[in-house]
Amino acid sequence: MTSTIGTDLEFASALVRMSHLVQRVFADVSREHDTTPQQAQLLCLLIGGPVGMTELSRLVNLEKSSLTGLVDRVERRGLVARVRDSSDRRTCRVALTPQGERLAVDLHDEISGRLDTLAEALPDGDGERLAAIITRLLAQE
Repeated sequence: MTSTIGTDLEFASALVRMSHLVQRVFADVSREHDTTPQQAQLLCLLIGGPVGMTELSRLVNLEKSSLTGLVDRVERRGLVARVRDSSDRRTCRVALTPQGERLAVDLHDEISGRLDTLAEALPDGDGERLAAIITRLLAQE
């Protein structure tokens, strides 16, 4: 395996570099909206509706104590609220507030737009093929 950066990267190297690119986009957009990349990720994950802390911990890959701190900080900014789980009163779910929803949608749209712009330079069909491959890889998770 070579470590030189050229036009033909090996699969794992290409994915690592793509991961760095996506992280940089998250960081740039987050900074522009006065959030951290982790806060942006959390907000974007909540667009689909409230999520339990255990599931959030898995999705953002944080220990529960670290996730609690992250949710606390975002809650203090009025972007999320903890709501009781109707099926289990001992647990709570994290939901976007109206202000949080507006910010989450803005963040998601800007991040998606910047990443979509990358595909515009690809030859016809390559963006769709790449999306299909990534979707298949993610389904194996």
